Amino acid sequence: MSTSDNDLKPEEFAQAAAEAIKDAQTRDFRGAAQVLASAGVCGVCAREDAGGLALGIEFALPIVAEAGKLRLHWPLLETLLIAKALGDSPLAAELVSGERVATWALQGSLQDAFAGHARHARDCDWVLVADGRGGGALLALSSVEIQDDEALDPEHPQSWLTLDGATVLAELDAATFSALQRDSHILIAGLVNGAAEAALATTADYMSTRVQFGRPLSAKQAVRHLLARMRLLQEASNAGIRRVLDTDEYGQLRSTRPVLANALANACFVLEKSIHLHGGMGFTWEVPLHYALREVRKFDAAFGSGALASQVGRDFIQSQ
Repeated sequence: MSTSDNDLKPEEFAQAAAEAIKDAQTRDFRGAAQVLASAGVCGVCAREDAGGLALGIEFALPIVAEAGKLRLHWPLLETLLIAKALGDSPLAAELVSGERVATWALQGSLQDAFAGHARHARDCDWVLVADGRGGGALLALSSVEIQDDEALDPEHPQSWLTLDGATVLAELDAATFSALQRDSHILIAGLVNGAAEAALATTADYMSTRVQFGRPLSAKQAVRHLLARMRLLQEASNAGIRRVLDTDEYGQLRSTRPVLANALANACFVLEKSIHLHGGMGFTWEVPLHYALREVRKFDAAFGSGALASQVGRDFIQSQ
């Protein structure tokens, strides 16, 4: 399926996905899988013979951003990517249909027999890990030992996996795994940017309706300056994400690392300032901005808690 043949627009997918995501949030983990799969969300990038739509990553991006805005606690990003990477494997069809759910361990490898930073691992069926030789391996989670890491999020912890004797269901070659990593950088940037966008909208609304000393808080110059800076960072992230989808002036793919590093840093700033501007309300369950901040911090930790930005800087210096 192609955009030219069907005149599809990526933003239209976000509008349709939003309703499915809201419905999924009222279900348990497996119920959410069925809702999202029935809406066609899980198979946007998967091949048509696997039940997907075979669309480009630009169509998954607004869907994932919507999941970030709505704080969906389900591995939609991982399932979308892995279903695409599996190609014509029958396993892809199981992900597209919602029969199975997959996650991705962003650290470690099968060769090391240890992997970590996998979201929702206890509820998923499969996990994708690097194989240590440039490719990837899809493993059955029933065959690995799972240890939860509640340091950043006690309610939705990431997991560390001991891979000795793990059952390998499928293998991805180096080229496929490299393309998958590139796509993951773009979608993770979109997810955290969506979370920050929702927080900024919530904060701007709160500042305009909260009145102190006869004036809304948004009338204060310090508040306006901070909101303006938050919006500026959001626009910078948006521009970077849109730009990385296109090739450069030489027809080459752009690097995704600077975009991801920038999106993570900007999202953390916006979310932390959103909590700050809400005052005491920012630390209550009624204003669950901390949920989004936890999710962004988990991704940041998976990429080394600032190490990604440092590597981007080193790469730039060495390129001169």
